Amino acid sequence: MTLFGSPSEGGREHEAPSAPEAGARRSRRERIGWTAIAVAAVIGLGLALLPTPYVIQKPGPVYDTLGSTEVDGEEIPLIEIPDEETFPTEGSLDLLTVLGVGRPGRTPSWLDIAAAWFDPERAVLPVEALYPPGISTEDRDAANEAQMVDSQQDAIAAALVELGYDFPREVVVQGVAEGAPAEGVLEEGDVILAVDGGQVQSVDELRTALREHGTDSPAQIEVERDGEVLTVEATPEARGDQAVLGIGVRMHYEFPIDVEIQLNDVGGPSAGMMFALGIVDKLTPGAMTGGETIAGTGTIDSDGTVGSIGGIRQKLFGALDAGASWFLAPEDNCDEVVGNVPDGLDVFAVGTLDEARDVVETIGEGGDTSALRTCESVG
Repeated sequence: MTLFGSPSEGGREHEAPSAPEAGARRSRRERIGWTAIAVAAVIGLGLALLPTPYVIQKPGPVYDTLGSTEVDGEEIPLIEIPDEETFPTEGSLDLLTVLGVGRPGRTPSWLDIAAAWFDPERAVLPVEALYPPGISTEDRDAANEAQMVDSQQDAIAAALVELGYDFPREVVVQGVAEGAPAEGVLEEGDVILAVDGGQVQSVDELRTALREHGTDSPAQIEVERDGEVLTVEATPEARGDQAVLGIGVRMHYEFPIDVEIQLNDVGGPSAGMMFALGIVDKLTPGAMTGGETIAGTGTIDSDGTVGSIGGIRQKLFGALDAGASWFLAPEDNCDEVVGNVPDGLDVFAVGTLDEARDVVETIGEGGDTSALRTCESVG
């Protein structure tokens, strides 16, 4: 059986291409291949550099509440108490900040986002998480600045309460939402004195009183309005695990001493606890930190309640980068802390200013910290 015919049998003889022809073909294939790779690279790079719907959070500047800050080119104490006896301090009580990278219309590229995903010091968030739709950047910045001012006032109040000062602390109605349980009952400017007979002197005390009352019956709310004390009724409604009246409130204080806090270009309420600790340290004999560098974060209420904050993971790394060995974290942030603590940093969970002060004093005295609460023990 013939498998391949000879030329005489009608078969076809295949001649090998010459070397120049083969080289030309390989050259064309290589050019096509490299061109395809280059086009793919350009397309990939272009896509990588396109804006994204995300922003990045990273550790921001660290400020020592026992130290100084620059204002108009002059170094002044971050906390100053001009008319009272203050005492020397040592070490530092650092407050932490978080920086946002990107904003609407100028978001990071996909390359930046990919790098941030693998960096434990940074977090990737939807742009709406930092810049809610319908709120201008100017309004957002103004709100953050107002929160910082309020947190400083709350920190002063919490520190003075911790030190035994007695002074008026008023919860003032700032606004009533349309259709809210308090509509037609409470008015802007009302001072809330008590709920169901229990005195109210802080926002946290108001929340607690309403939560304990529940949503099944009207709460008895004692207010001062235009110099007259009234008792009104409103039935709270459920919102998550809270019972609310649908009002906005602010705190008003009449401080017995003058405390000045200077910190520019920083917004939000998360520095409250560290401000309060700094004030307590300056007004009490002895260096509370014992010379240690202690960092922390958390909001503060006038009754000393420490509240949760955002960006806790970035603040942990920011504290370590600034040389801190110890960190105070709000107990309500512990679920974000566990598993994210960088090596070299000891973290303690705190729920009140008194507890935070106890942690700092234990560290400063070189005491046994093993009995202090950690986020692992809280969980």
